[in-house]
Amino acid sequence: MALTSVERDPGSFRSASPAFRLILLVILSVTLMVLDHQNQHLIGVRKILSVALQPIQALVSAPSSIGRNVSKTVASRADLRAENLRLRQEALVVNARLQRMTALEAENARLRALLDSTARVDDSILIAEIVSVDMNPFRNTIVINKGGRDGAYVGQAVIDADGIVGQITRDRHFSSEAMLVTDIDHAIPVELARNRLRTIAVGSGEQNQLSLPFLPISADVRDGDILISSGLGGTFPPGYPVGVVRAIRSVTGQPFLEVDAEPAAALNRIREVLLIIADNRDELAAAATELTEAAAPASETAAETIEAASAMQPELPATEEQTAAPEAASEGND
Repeated sequence: MALTSVERDPGSFRSASPAFRLILLVILSVTLMVLDHQNQHLIGVRKILSVALQPIQALVSAPSSIGRNVSKTVASRADLRAENLRLRQEALVVNARLQRMTALEAENARLRALLDSTARVDDSILIAEIVSVDMNPFRNTIVINKGGRDGAYVGQAVIDADGIVGQITRDRHFSSEAMLVTDIDHAIPVELARNRLRTIAVGSGEQNQLSLPFLPISADVRDGDILISSGLGGTFPPGYPVGVVRAIRSVTGQPFLEVDAEPAAALNRIREVLLIIADNRDELAAAATELTEAAAPASETAAETIEAASAMQPELPATEEQTAAPEAASEGND
């Protein structure tokens, strides 16, 4: 009976009304918050509770973590192959663009060199690109994409960033044909920059060699002398680099030196050239046309002369034998 009376004690917390218990818990919570805020008494308690609850938090979040890891691990093989193929294609495109960048850098360097050369040229100029190169080993000519429609004309000087390249010999209206300074039919008046000694540089037929056949034995010429255009003849403006002397030979019994020079322009590597517009362009065009028309009869006359000389050569030994025969006969009679 005593135990029953204790369990049914109306003053106990369990037998209190829900409203009273709620109020009591709110008062207790506020008291704890005030104490913790002012004196930080519950920091240690919170740390202990965090450590105690850590395994429970890990256990609760384990299903979602395991699910994410499994989904990443069991990704489909088809997706991986598709991604691999896409990456390979992107790498191929990037490599192709890198190769193009190398070509663009080289082209940019050439254009910058041309831009620097135009700053040094006082005459009016046209920029042209080389369309084709004559593969004939006995001719050194190129075709450029500027013709009479663009202001190009026969006899016009052609240069690049390093020096004189040649001159235009044929106008095709939309394009032009230019003869290089190394062509065997080309000649240009030059002078040595060191002492102003004038001479003529002619082509040798090779793209890396010029010849100076009219320098006497006593000429003051040295290996490494720079050749510049003298301006004589009016085709090429004065002062442009033509080449550099590379070899000097003296042949016994010959009145002239054998001098070889290397062209200043990179004739086997040029892509863009400059066309110099001279003030006397009409006179140059007319003179070049007259020279072209006169070259054909002159070549025909030279061919006829060579044929006649070759026809006379077999007769000379016969004449000598006929002259020697009577002399031998007379000596026999004596």
